[in-house]
Amino acid sequence: MAGTPAWAQFRVEIAGVGASRVPIAISDFKDEGTTGQPLAAIIRADLERSGQFSLVPGQAGMTETSQPQFVDWRARAADALAAGSATRLADGRFDVRYRLWDVVKGSDLGSESVPVVAADLRLAAHKIADAIYQKLTGERGVFATRLVYVNKAGPRYSLRVSDADGEGEQTVLNSPEAIISPAWSPDGNEVAYVSFETRKAVVWIQDLRTGKRRKIADFRGSNSAPAFSPNGQQLAMTLSRDGGSQLFLINKDGSGVKRLTQTSAIDTEPVFSPDGASIYFVSDRGGAPQIYRMAASGGSAERITFAGNYNISPSISPDGRTMAYITRVGGGTFKLCVMDLGSGRVQQITDTSDDESPSFSPNGKLIVYATRAGGRDVLMTSTLDGKVKAKLATPNVADIREPAWGPFGN
Repeated sequence: MAGTPAWAQFRVEIAGVGASRVPIAISDFKDEGTTGQPLAAIIRADLERSGQFSLVPGQAGMTETSQPQFVDWRARAADALAAGSATRLADGRFDVRYRLWDVVKGSDLGSESVPVVAADLRLAAHKIADAIYQKLTGERGVFATRLVYVNKAGPRYSLRVSDADGEGEQTVLNSPEAIISPAWSPDGNEVAYVSFETRKAVVWIQDLRTGKRRKIADFRGSNSAPAFSPNGQQLAMTLSRDGGSQLFLINKDGSGVKRLTQTSAIDTEPVFSPDGASIYFVSDRGGAPQIYRMAASGGSAERITFAGNYNISPSISPDGRTMAYITRVGGGTFKLCVMDLGSGRVQQITDTSDDESPSFSPNGKLIVYATRAGGRDVLMTSTLDGKVKAKLATPNVADIREPAWGPFGN
């Protein structure tokens, strides 16, 4: 795998003229070929996928101890430069080191040493990309975070967790029946989801550290669409135990069930605002699916979407200012939109036709979603303006659905 170029991991599409991107050169790390991981390529791909950087070719032989000729790098139109090395230690671990330079100012922005076991080399590369991103943008990077999604291969379903670039996937649950609606706990230690393994929709919570799971909602009728509250102590979900599909709150141990909506409509897909004060949800109470907002304690609801007659799958940005959702255009085309919740301004940011399940990155700068490409369901990320999109690395023989982006790590 050593030397694998970035394009082998996923395809980055750049369309239009987006925000100004920082030109950066990331030279191949010295001796990275001995690690089995293309460290520099992972870092380059992370930074390019963010939409904040453009890549300038690196220079062979550079390491974190090099003395770069800034005049030469300015002539190559690089504003920043990074290089590093990977050294195998006596205990079998690798010492991954890097240094970052500001080419414009001709200054050293610091270095870091990351000793890791071989299994954590990809994570080390993601963390280095996060550090570079933060030093050059002032924002926290999301490359060392995780995704959860549903994999469907033939008649089999599995719940999987991967790195933010789609690599390093691990299977959490296998089932011959459908799995839907995965949702992260705020601490990233648990995932709630709906399983049909008993031939009906039941909500479970899986502990990713122990592998143990517990049943949270198995009431009469359907139990679906779980979403954790920001404090992690409750979940909102849709239950049909009282007839119809209505929103309920339930404690994470399955106790304290409280009904939130009292309509004859179908109310579903609840998500909390980041401050926990509001719940956004989908309802057909107006005759067709639209997105509404109400207090997290229940009560009257305010309609949020008005453009189009079919709007579903709300996701709220971590700062609470933006909503991503799916709109139906025409008879059967589904596209990803973003709405500025302050002004109500809507922008459609994809040109694909089968988009579903948007989810914000924890820094609010990217959205992951599922769509159709090459005859199968794949995962994509997009900047909020739609200018930079990346197809994530996922198995070629499977359909990948319903992604959710996990929180920052501890």
